[in-house]
Amino acid sequence: MSETVEKVKAPGEPLFSKKNRKLITDPLTDNNPVTVQVLGICSALAITVQVNQAIVMGLSVIFVTMMGNVVISMLRNIIPSRIRIIVQLVIVAALVIIVDQILAAFLPDLSEKLSVFVGLIITNCIIMGRLEAFAMGNKPWPSLLDGFGNGLGYAGLLFIVAVVRELLGSGSLFGFKIFGDSIEKTGLYSVGYVNNNLLVLPPMALIIVGIIIWVQRSRNKALIEDH
Repeated sequence: MSETVEKVKAPGEPLFSKKNRKLITDPLTDNNPVTVQVLGICSALAITVQVNQAIVMGLSVIFVTMMGNVVISMLRNIIPSRIRIIVQLVIVAALVIIVDQILAAFLPDLSEKLSVFVGLIITNCIIMGRLEAFAMGNKPWPSLLDGFGNGLGYAGLLFIVAVVRELLGSGSLFGFKIFGDSIEKTGLYSVGYVNNNLLVLPPMALIIVGIIIWVQRSRNKALIEDH
């Protein structure tokens, strides 16, 4: 949360100027909130056993991050500094309740599977970090883009982890069987590979995230911390 607040949008600046576009693209690559900032790891461990769960959680975080950023940005000049964290938590909690009620109404099965993890969005460090580090010092439009970019970076990581875990752990994608006794076995399955039940356990999600972090830092040495 100690990140330096940047003033992004100058008067007359195009809505999708180079600086504003970077607010979306940077969290997808060299400033990903999960692989670079190592935030939001808990949900990556818990709900990536199925792709549909990861997508719903990702979309939920995108919505909360975007709307939270906009609301905080609009109120930034009238929020007393002493209670700003409390105000941020109240706003995020209200948005999470909206998400939870929508999921319960339209996707009850997924809502039950995600259960407490939707509520834990309130304490997601990605959201609170962007509210404090960015929305409190910038106008609504760049704050909206920043929220979208960081939420998308989080959702993309969850999607990648979920695809690996569900495909190789359960032999399915989106709940539909890809490999099984009733389907002609292909690829690794043709030489005797069977579904790896270890992949559906939470520790394996951490290992996959670790591999992604290793690959990213191998490709971009600037991300390696100096000791």
